[in-house]
Amino acid sequence: MLPLSALGQRIIILGPSNSGKSTLAVSVARKQAMIAVHLDQLRHIPNTNWQERPDADFAQLHNAAIQKDSWVMDGNYSSLMPQRVERATGLIALNSNVWLRYFRYVKRTLRNNEARAGHLEGGEDHLSWQMTRWIIQTRNNGVRFARVLQNSGKPSVACNTAKELRTLYKNWSLPAP
Repeated sequence: MLPLSALGQRIIILGPSNSGKSTLAVSVARKQAMIAVHLDQLRHIPNTNWQERPDADFAQLHNAAIQKDSWVMDGNYSSLMPQRVERATGLIALNSNVWLRYFRYVKRTLRNNEARAGHLEGGEDHLSWQMTRWIIQTRNNGVRFARVLQNSGKPSVACNTAKELRTLYKNWSLPAP
């Protein structure tokens, strides 16, 4: 596994919903004294129930964020991925069992913890069939994210199981989630 320093100062974290992207972004940002940018927070309007911003507004916020000197950015949003990957210095892809991701979703929703990484300010998490379907539909996205890593030609790390992610935290001496 690459050392964290090999990923540089602009790191993308990709992965399906509830795979641990936002939590890892916060841990890496703290360790490296960088800012964590959660794309879900840029995509959605604060103090709403996860209402999306217009595409142009989201793209403007995204593009401004990637121009900064250093960041750890979590989220996928495929339409804006090319410019993000171009600007990145390193990438991390997370994947895990679909049922573990669903369990995490239920747990975080029932807790409705506003302090959790990536939470939308003023937003309220709630269980929904839409999110349940999304988690199941995206269960095989690990293959797509592996391709992004490979095609980027940039330093990258892939964690395909929860155990590999725990090992990453340990090897990089990251604050535990």
